[in-house]
Amino acid sequence: MLPQSTLTEAESLLAACRADGVMLATAESCTGGLIAAALTAIAGSSDVVDRGFVTYSNDAKHQMIGVPMALIETHGAVSEPVAHAMAQGALAQSRAQIAVAVTGVAGPGGGSAEKPVGLVCFGLARSGRPVTTEKHVFPGDRTAIRAATVAHAFKMIRAAL
Repeated sequence: MLPQSTLTEAESLLAACRADGVMLATAESCTGGLIAAALTAIAGSSDVVDRGFVTYSNDAKHQMIGVPMALIETHGAVSEPVAHAMAQGALAQSRAQIAVAVTGVAGPGGGSAEKPVGLVCFGLARSGRPVTTEKHVFPGDRTAIRAATVAHAFKMIRAAL
């Protein structure tokens, strides 16, 4: 179940997208589709949300949205270059004007000194603009990290409008 604050923000974000005539796509790894789930929990969201790609595995990133395997092998799945390619690929494989992508280490295991638990890389692609990327390390357990990731993805989409 998503917190009411997330649903309220999703509703507000959908209204802003409607006002701008923008459709959205998501490419999600560490969130497993939570961004799209939050958006589509709002009735009538189909006029804004075009599609969501849950690309949890490296093969899915490659096969569904065209992330080059060489990029994953060179930088790792949790990296800004991969988040960039995920956003770009989601935009290319959709009718959306904005695509947000997330890839990270939600924990509790899987972290390293270089890529600690809580590290999330974001990509945002908007038609006709350069792709932007960010990385953040969020505190807390798996649930908190994933919730913070959804909230930050919403913030990035809103900033792109």
